[in-house]
Amino acid sequence: MRVRRGGTAGTVAAVIGGLGLLLAACGPTADTGTSGRTPVNIANAPAMLPVPHGKGSEIPDDFNGDGHRDLVLNDLVKAQSHADDAGVGIVYGSPRGLVPGARQLLSPRKQAARTKGQLPAVFDAEESCDLNGDGFTDLVVSSDPPYDGQGQPPVPLQILFGSPSGLTGRAVKLAVPARARFGNDWPDQPVCGDFDGDGANDLVVHASAGHLSYLRGPFNPRTGLPHAAGAPVPAPGEVPSGPSADVDRDGYDDLVVRTAQGSTKSAVVLGGPKGPTRTGAVLPAGLDVALGRFGGGKALDAAVGGMDETSLRYDLPTARRGTLDSPGSLLDAGDFDGDGRDELVSSGSRLRIFRAGTAAAGPSASGMVTIEPPAHGTTRVLAVADFDGDGKADLAVRTYRGETKDTVAVYRGAGKGLLARKPAVVFSSSEFLAS
Repeated sequence: MRVRRGGTAGTVAAVIGGLGLLLAACGPTADTGTSGRTPVNIANAPAMLPVPHGKGSEIPDDFNGDGHRDLVLNDLVKAQSHADDAGVGIVYGSPRGLVPGARQLLSPRKQAARTKGQLPAVFDAEESCDLNGDGFTDLVVSSDPPYDGQGQPPVPLQILFGSPSGLTGRAVKLAVPARARFGNDWPDQPVCGDFDGDGANDLVVHASAGHLSYLRGPFNPRTGLPHAAGAPVPAPGEVPSGPSADVDRDGYDDLVVRTAQGSTKSAVVLGGPKGPTRTGAVLPAGLDVALGRFGGGKALDAAVGGMDETSLRYDLPTARRGTLDSPGSLLDAGDFDGDGRDELVSSGSRLRIFRAGTAAAGPSASGMVTIEPPAHGTTRVLAVADFDGDGKADLAVRTYRGETKDTVAVYRGAGKGLLARKPAVVFSSSEFLAS
């Protein structure tokens, strides 16, 4: 499970593959501790700072509403190998970008809601948006409520509501009305978006057998109930995927629905007055799909990543085929130079960025930039987002160096150079153990 967010204000993206920016997994290691059951060294963790108070904003992932984007981290490193999952980490933003000292650990023990008197052991961030319309982003997390295998399983999703102090208090279990459920699958894979164009964020979750549960917002912060929910919606697949985006610029958010997990076909499901009920462009099999304005056209484009770390570009809404030069299989996107077009970020065996191209050509390998992460290990993209509010996307990556070690680095968008050569922020998720 992973939270996928991309783009900056005015851009929406989620992509697979790339070749412009190579993030080689090399550079000096951040510490010399050994793996195994050796405790993580958190002596150098920055001192805890209070979460800034906000008044509400329309910035994505702004849980405290202060107008600055925050970062969500799953899979935090552990104090020792084979220890329980620590929970979800939040690093809060500022006018200068992320501030590692202003961090928050969300754990099942402190934040989760109980089911039949039991706290969950699993607590993973899945999706985020302002679900109750108060100007503070809310976080949807997945859990593992008790289930005896008989009949429909309980809803595993819980909502942590944002506030002027960030994500505070206990989570509220998402309520999926019986009339909106279908079959006996777990109702999971949430995707946020305003699919009916009424100004309130909705949720789409997996039902079963090619159906989705469409839950219309706003959501009640006390009961977790949606404003309305009708019968399950037929869909061209089993796995709704985010982030949502208004692909055809008609005022309704759309989403990608994959046939199944793995390398499978997918389709764009279009929103409308009745929600996401219309199947649009059908895309070929691939490991991942990303949406972005890669060539500067009015509608968004899609990039589809293949098993062999190659990708294809499709012009939407008609899925007209284009080409990409040797991109990878897992994708994100964002406007790193602030020109209104999205660059394509690719990860797999390597991490790269394709520069945005023309409407006809799409992303291009020209102007390649190379960045070395500040640690050895396996580097993956965490987020592509404008953390410092300068109108250009920044790139947050994590380098894993074992179950108890990692390094998180944030590179700022740099105009024509795409990204700064050195990270503006470097920290480890082990610092949440000191929270």
